[in-house]
Amino acid sequence: MIQDRLAASCDAAIRTGQAMIAAAITAPKGNGVDNVNGVLLTGEDKDELAAHMRDIAKETGEDFYARDADNVDNSICVVILWVNNAPIGLTNCGLCGFKNCGANKKAGAVCAFNVTDLGIAVGSAVSLAADNRIDNRVLFSAGKGAARMGLFEDDVKVCYGIPLSVSSKSVFFDRGPGDVKF
Repeated sequence: MIQDRLAASCDAAIRTGQAMIAAAITAPKGNGVDNVNGVLLTGEDKDELAAHMRDIAKETGEDFYARDADNVDNSICVVILWVNNAPIGLTNCGLCGFKNCGANKKAGAVCAFNVTDLGIAVGSAVSLAADNRIDNRVLFSAGKGAARMGLFEDDVKVCYGIPLSVSSKSVFFDRGPGDVKF
């Protein structure tokens, strides 16, 4: 079988995205509680994400959502990582600003451990992408678009999208003529 550079690049990005989810899931978690989840979007699901991001841009007047939607369009796939909003059950933590996890949960606040765990997971995932020389960028806007898509079953307040691209110029930094469309 002969595989051209476009097909090989697409396969490499998808394999890397899958490995990024595994890296996020296996990243260290506070108090041994794992609330981190992830999915990989390709094809029509990736297109739907970009459409939701453009809708958010129109509704909010925030142009970066549309710019980031273009980045999603110019990517092979998008890794979505999130943390379920579930305090980990400590009685004397207070890092979230509440007395304990019970008060946090009652207020519907975000657990500091969960947000930290997601940050570590995202760092682990993007370092794997970098090790595989796959261009990527962590996008808050893609996380917001994923939430709008209804991607999450549970109470999710913090999520990020990480589009992956393989091209001679990074679609996330080098914008202009010669952009590769997928």
